[in-house]
Amino acid sequence: MRFKGIRNVEFFAKGKRGRVFIGEYNGKKVAIKLNKKINNEKDWLKKINKHKIGPKFIYSGKDYIVYEFVEGKRILDYIAESEKREIIKALKEVFRQCRVLDRLKIDKKEMHNPWKHILIGKKIVMIDFERCHKVEKGKNVTQFGQFLLRKKDLLKKKGIRINKREFIRILKEYKDNQTDGNFKIIITTLSK
Repeated sequence: MRFKGIRNVEFFAKGKRGRVFIGEYNGKKVAIKLNKKINNEKDWLKKINKHKIGPKFIYSGKDYIVYEFVEGKRILDYIAESEKREIIKALKEVFRQCRVLDRLKIDKKEMHNPWKHILIGKKIVMIDFERCHKVEKGKNVTQFGQFLLRKKDLLKKKGIRINKREFIRILKEYKDNQTDGNFKIIITTLSK
């Protein structure tokens, strides 16, 4: 396959909705995602890149999108291999990005089970935005919180304890009233 200005293209992975290739563009490693419904992801990446979320959009063509290749570990692998302080810092950054999406009234549709959608390396980057859509009220923060509750045993092994009943109450308060104050309570709870 040939893509404008991209050299050394090779197959990388196959997903539910398309295939991903990697290559080199202007001296940097890029991902090329092939999918017949790529316009949705292209439009969302352009919007959320302005808020430092997602891989950097480069360009698109018919049925494909080119963006920066993100090096990193999937979130559960990162948690399993990292220390408490680094894990908490990473989780807070994921929550921050989720909060921005909520404020923009964007539903990513993957945060209840994002193990393949969050890569942690030099940066913390969410990927795969093809299912995004506009909503009246975002629920990325609460979905990510629910995901952490399901992984509380893994977090406990790392010294991060989440009181399930209390955390559910805090998430519900945020869901009902998405204020900065309620969001800060979620973040503070992680640090305990």
